[in-house]
Amino acid sequence: MIYRDKPLIGISSCLLGYAVRYDGGHKRHSYIEQTLGQYFQFRPFCPEVECGMGVPRPAIQLRATGQGIRCVGVNDPALDVTACLQTMAAQQDDWLGGVCGYIFKKDSPSCGMERVTVYRGDAAQKTGTGIFADYVKQRFPLLPLEEEGRLGDPALRENFIQRVFVLQRWRELCRQSLTPHDLMRFHSRHKLIAMSHEKNLARELGRMVAAARADNIDKMAERYAAALMACLQIVATRGNHVNVLQHVQGYLKHKLDATDKQELVEMIESYRLGLLPLIVPITLLRHHFRKQPDPFIAQSCYMQPHPAELALLNEI
Repeated sequence: MIYRDKPLIGISSCLLGYAVRYDGGHKRHSYIEQTLGQYFQFRPFCPEVECGMGVPRPAIQLRATGQGIRCVGVNDPALDVTACLQTMAAQQDDWLGGVCGYIFKKDSPSCGMERVTVYRGDAAQKTGTGIFADYVKQRFPLLPLEEEGRLGDPALRENFIQRVFVLQRWRELCRQSLTPHDLMRFHSRHKLIAMSHEKNLARELGRMVAAARADNIDKMAERYAAALMACLQIVATRGNHVNVLQHVQGYLKHKLDATDKQELVEMIESYRLGLLPLIVPITLLRHHFRKQPDPFIAQSCYMQPHPAELALLNEI
């Protein structure tokens, strides 16, 4: 599977070591910079600096007011940068439309993706979203989003990276005029991935593809992309992976001898019990399909993920 370019990922500048935080510091994240940096291009951005707030600068927070949630100074509530952040965010559409994902700084009143502290009087509740992050979420609903703290969870990390590469493949497909056949081929490549996330949504995706015609392809493609990314946002479970592995195993039903069949059954069962990582049964299946090729399996992204995704299968 060939990738012409590394996916471009937007990221809070401080996570790459830029000294842009309110206190003049940074929050360099070594895994993002050193490991994910092997597979992604990063586009660093700090909305607070972009607003001209300077470094260092007064600390800000989200506060509930009669005019809704506002982003104001911690020590000086009269300092209200909400409109500045919102206006500045809307000016970033050109480059935001080209990224395949975004990694935000958690807890930030501008960049926090979720559970940002909102103050109501003296009470504090983790119910907010950073002003810039909220704009990105609303304006680009297909975009895979994560926070650096959540990337420590192997399942969430795999989920984010997989969605990035799926979106990159979708955008490559859409660079040319799309046909119903193109959509069918794309779905065929991603069907097993969708099944590992949510089988009912995967079936719905199949029905969308079946309904695509030359006169409705643009509308169906838009619906398909939204439904696919929503499906993939659901974190794949071990049980769903087992179902997909057993489904793939069925393509070898008449091609393996009894010993190889039993070994494969035992390997999948060991994965189900949590004794082996996902990469082990997938590697064994790929070994058998090299000897007994199948056209559907050969083009499936589930069986031939990008190296970054493949490495992650050691941890889930």
